[in-house]
Amino acid sequence: MHAIGHRFDEIEAELDALTALRDKPAGTVRITCGDNVLHTVLLPKLAPLLREYSDITLEFDVNYGFRDIVADRFDAGVRLGSTIDKDMIALPIGPALRMAVVGSPDYFDRRPPPKTPRDLTDHLCINQRMPTSGGLYVWDFERRGRKENVRVDGPLIFNTTAPQVDAALSGLGIALLPEDELMPHIESGRLIRVLEDWCPKLAGYHLYYPSRRQPSPAFLLVLEALRISKRSGD
Repeated sequence: MHAIGHRFDEIEAELDALTALRDKPAGTVRITCGDNVLHTVLLPKLAPLLREYSDITLEFDVNYGFRDIVADRFDAGVRLGSTIDKDMIALPIGPALRMAVVGSPDYFDRRPPPKTPRDLTDHLCINQRMPTSGGLYVWDFERRGRKENVRVDGPLIFNTTAPQVDAALSGLGIALLPEDELMPHIESGRLIRVLEDWCPKLAGYHLYYPSRRQPSPAFLLVLEALRISKRSGD
């Protein structure tokens, strides 16, 4: 089976080489990612590429687990943070992010806002089931070098982020999510941010891909479209 898989890679490389001989790059680029980064980063940055190169197809696999992009034959994956496996290259595609702890005004009318992470144990919190371990996400915080890990409890558990936002907006509990998913609701007053001083900046979204695989011309265009311009100040 290994020999067959190796031969498939050779065939793909030969097809990519033929593609490079055309006037315009062509082919399919497969990326596995979460739905939020797809909406906020990938589609906005890659839309101009699709308009310019009509023979390129982009396939997105929305998945919250750490897919084996080599075994599952993806060209790349996206993660929040720059920690990756060996033999991978990580390219930053977005600015540094912070996590945000939020609840609705209605929720905080009924319960006093938490002043420390430990106070969350007295609140209804919206949990996330982790796809890799199967356990619940442990909320982690840091302030002035002091770290706090809190196992929260509440009436809801989800395995994706969008329903967590909806549940927080409905006053069903407190949510912890990347701030870029919540800022429109925070700015409009529909969600109130708490414990902000306990949420340090994190490395933003990174695209990761195998260092050993020869990138196709279409994938090189995707990399260039997603690369952060140093002049942009991101």
